[in-house]
Amino acid sequence: MDYKTDNHIILTLDAGGTNFDFAAVKEGNIFTKGFSLPAAAGSLQDILKMIIRGFEEVMKQTEAKPSAISFCFPGPADYESGIIGDLENLPLFRGGVPLKSMLEEHFGIPVFINNDGDLFTYGEAIAGLLPEVNKALKNAGSQKAYKNLLGVTFGTGFGGGIIRQGELFTGDNSAGAEINRMRNKLYPQTSAEDSVSIRGIRRVFAREAGLSLDNTPEPEAIFNIGMENAEGNAEAAKIAYKEFAEVAGNTLADAITLVDGLIVIGGGLAGAWPLFLPGLLEEMNRSFKEMNGDELPRLEISAYNLQDQASFNNFLKDTSLHIKVPFSKKKINYDPVKKIGIGISRLGTSRAVAVGAYAFALNELSCL
Repeated sequence: MDYKTDNHIILTLDAGGTNFDFAAVKEGNIFTKGFSLPAAAGSLQDILKMIIRGFEEVMKQTEAKPSAISFCFPGPADYESGIIGDLENLPLFRGGVPLKSMLEEHFGIPVFINNDGDLFTYGEAIAGLLPEVNKALKNAGSQKAYKNLLGVTFGTGFGGGIIRQGELFTGDNSAGAEINRMRNKLYPQTSAEDSVSIRGIRRVFAREAGLSLDNTPEPEAIFNIGMENAEGNAEAAKIAYKEFAEVAGNTLADAITLVDGLIVIGGGLAGAWPLFLPGLLEEMNRSFKEMNGDELPRLEISAYNLQDQASFNNFLKDTSLHIKVPFSKKKINYDPVKKIGIGISRLGTSRAVAVGAYAFALNELSCL
């Protein structure tokens, strides 16, 4: 399906733990100015009315009736049935809320709901990092092309999504790529999300700077302190992002062994990549120490920093060889170097989610 020439209008929502961002997508692009509301509400009824209002406001910005509503919500949920379950960051939904049925009854159009990490990854696979890298490889004369993508979002929580051979992988229980539940390397009694999140950055900075959490700045300010662009305890800021990077790198190393593809990072903390991405790559590319004392590479593949031009250039290099077929004069191509690349969202998280939601809705509509 050519998303760039499709005339369907799809209403989308990026429902994070902090903000609800509404938009409308046509031909693969957001064509409205959008509408945003804070995620906080006093009651379930208030938050449901807010969601309805957001879609109504963005619908006013469209020139024709939308074909569907398609949006993300953080898990756990029964996405196929459109029932939102017990959410850590949005506790008002505890007990299960049939959001899909409510919206379909109100708006009279099909409604599709999926995980935020899934739709972010889908958008980057269609129009973001994945096609950009494959185009760069082709321009460099490489025969290599990537078909698989692991997407992660760093923000209020730690989300994930997997694209396998161009298809969205959701799992049998709508729980595929729930990467946040992996074990935390530094604090094994808890989850990776406890460190790979806004609260993780703030907690470590507060500890290292000797501050109470109430007096601890937000991660953007901590990043600026760590980059020495603002006054504050730069060493504490660097340690906060170092811990973040180590736990994130360990988690991504575990996850990518099952996916074997590119990795794209989004979310509200993605912009701080100069402080965490080098350490994240270092963690992924480090070695294990085996029982006999030998070293074993952590991964069978080498991870490259696609934000660093020199590393990106090395990633693009053609490392293939022409090897001889035994008992024959024939030679075939063989690349002994296994590579993956890790980069920051090329679309921006909200736009990637919107594009992913749009593409997902078109696929679902074609099956109705």
